[in-house]
Amino acid sequence: MSGQQGESAEQAIGAFTLAGSPEATAVGGASVPQADEEWELPGGFARVYYGSGNHGLVRPVLMADGFNLGRSDLDALYRGLEADFPLMSQLKERGRDVILVGFEDRGASILDNAQTATAAIHNAVASRLGGTRLMVGGFSMGGLVTRYALARMEHQRIDHQTGVHFSYDSPHRGAVIPVGLQAFAHFIPVPNDFAKQMNSTAARQMLWRHYDSQNGTVGVDPEREKFLAALRDVGGWPQIPRLIAVANGRGDGQGLNVPPGQTALASTGDRVYPGTKLLTQAEGHEAVVAELKRLFPKAEKTIRTSGFPALDGAPGGTLGSYRILAAALEKAGATVDLRHPDVCFVPTVSAVSMRNLDRPEDLYANVDNLPPEESELDDFVCSSTTTGHTAITEELCTWLLDRLPD
Repeated sequence: MSGQQGESAEQAIGAFTLAGSPEATAVGGASVPQADEEWELPGGFARVYYGSGNHGLVRPVLMADGFNLGRSDLDALYRGLEADFPLMSQLKERGRDVILVGFEDRGASILDNAQTATAAIHNAVASRLGGTRLMVGGFSMGGLVTRYALARMEHQRIDHQTGVHFSYDSPHRGAVIPVGLQAFAHFIPVPNDFAKQMNSTAARQMLWRHYDSQNGTVGVDPEREKFLAALRDVGGWPQIPRLIAVANGRGDGQGLNVPPGQTALASTGDRVYPGTKLLTQAEGHEAVVAELKRLFPKAEKTIRTSGFPALDGAPGGTLGSYRILAAALEKAGATVDLRHPDVCFVPTVSAVSMRNLDRPEDLYANVDNLPPEESELDDFVCSSTTTGHTAITEELCTWLLDRLPD
């Protein structure tokens, strides 16, 4: 590999993003049915699929897309909701009309995308035939968007006609992307999609701790503080609907076997970020989480954290964060040592809104043994096995289907 090729390879690494939505690519010619209605909404759009035997909106279920970069892909979302368990089909067979809500910019402020969700709720109420109350919710960030939208509508004394709000592995107490990985996004010496995603408003609002690319500090981002304040201003949660949630992580305090302070991913060859090492999150003061090295232009940087719990092996819905970066490095010609491809992304205690993430005893709490009233939710279920963030599983979906509003 020539010097120019090596420089191009290092610059091209950031052409990926981390998805927070149950999307699936088309496989074997899988097709998405034509929607019965399509809505243009402020800041977004929606597709409506009538339930079996319905000729209009009769029993609406509104589901908002999750976090990523750019515009929602509702074809991919539909396929994701049919891939491992046919949630869309099951809802329609039960006579439920499904409204998939997408956003023009999934990285925009949750507060802005809540305007899109609000408009969709208004449309659903206005065009509904009969009096069945809505089920409204979303996947990952979509659960937060709809939570805020409904709470704000109540604060404004608007009748949202919603009987149930659901969230599917939504980060009510924050999400986790390894700080070393966040820092690596900005170590790439050119603008890139991964860095853009990590610095998006939605990421800064949801991440428990954010790496500031301007000054290299790690902390609670001001955007998160503003978002939490906005939630508090409208009461935190909607008060009228029943609040339910599912967590892709286990409820017994067990997560993945990811020991703290160990190599998660390293570039071990002599080209494409050679010597770069990303470590799993450890407790303690000045814990090293990344040793970043590049050739073009030559630079080295060590990333440290203080006062963090061992986040990567915590119980929760997982993300293949290191797997995705390893694939990008290998594609560019690097030799990699990948030891921990998947790590915790949305801790169980966050998805069921029961504990904060700051202390190990809370992060690793045995939710199954805690009084359920510790949660801010009315009802929730945790996965019996550790599953990927927003994985559409039979166990979680049948639980949700059993709790549709009458």
